Amino acid sequence: MQAYEEVADFIASRGPREVVGFRPSAQALDRVSGLLQKEKTSGLNSEERRELDHYEDLELLMNLARARAQQLLLHEQ
Repeated sequence: MQAYEEVADFIASRGPREVVGFRPSAQALDRVSGLLQKEKTSGLNSEERRELDHYEDLELLMNLARARAQQLLLHEQ
């Protein structure tokens, strides 16, 4: 099991319903959208690239956690 999967399992087991319902804030979504747009038009500096990479890592982690949480909720029924 990879580290991301371990963390996703941990997050999912703490509150499956909350994990499934989690959505990033409007501010976070706006920031990611702005970084993606800048990446396409003028490019990102190294700090912005790291920030966007972190957002992408977090998105992967939360997608894994949501999938695990959905599995947990199915087994509760």
